[in-house]
Amino acid sequence: MPAPDGVLVVDKPGKATSHDIVARARRIFGTREVGHAGTLDPMATGVLLLLFGEATKLSGFLTRDRKRYRATVSFGTATDTLDADGRITDEVSVLPEHLSEQAVEAALLQERARLRQVPPAVSAIKVDGRRSYALAREGNAPELAEREVRVAALTLIARGERDLTVEVEASKGYYVRALARDLGLALGLPAHLSALRRLSSGRFALADAAAWPPSPDTPLVSTAEAARRALPSALLNENGERRARLGQAVETTDFTQPSDAPLGETVAWFSSSGALIALGEERGPGEFRVVRGFRSLT
Repeated sequence: MPAPDGVLVVDKPGKATSHDIVARARRIFGTREVGHAGTLDPMATGVLLLLFGEATKLSGFLTRDRKRYRATVSFGTATDTLDADGRITDEVSVLPEHLSEQAVEAALLQERARLRQVPPAVSAIKVDGRRSYALAREGNAPELAEREVRVAALTLIARGERDLTVEVEASKGYYVRALARDLGLALGLPAHLSALRRLSSGRFALADAAAWPPSPDTPLVSTAEAARRALPSALLNENGERRARLGQAVETTDFTQPSDAPLGETVAWFSSSGALIALGEERGPGEFRVVRGFRSLT
């Protein structure tokens, strides 16, 4: 039986790390060549992309798009991790006026306009070669720099006595745990993320997801189809395919259907038969270079 190749969208259960899911997938499918795109915290559930074989080369590209979440933020209690798995660091009473319709809408409006966000100290961001979460666990939580983010949509789903449930669609690099912290700050309350479910990651949604754990014969989205969903595409002619497979520079005349992507943007290059040949970029006008090549699948 050939080794699996492609993308499997799974509905990650809670209380499991993304690493746990990858390790289990390796046992189920009998292969070591498994990775994932878009880490989910242990308490989170929902869309997680498992990458098999050649699809592991797409990891950095499948996570560039927006992600959509349903999140519950609980007020009155803060934790050191900004979520329900952390140690309580602050606790106050929540009064009805704290979560009035007017106050909540003002806080949401402020978050919708957000252009920069401070990541949680308990995160995988590296500081002087070490993960921020490791430093935080040693009691040396670093002050992380703000990062550019975009909030495409933020909708209130439900309002309780001590919590809000929202749906948020945001750019790569946006932390929903930080959303909980910042909504709390806007409302004058300590807060933490008490539930999180990823509804979609780029072009992959819960409707595409297999229940966990999957069976060994669960069909995968092909590597070519995953690349087609995530990236702009172009078609190579026979000469262009040969040159790309050799890692050589490609010219405009080597395409039967070029992409209109701007200079420097990664494009998926396909053969006339639909095989994924390489990921490439136009480095200068009419000068194309291979970024990642793909082996032929039989």
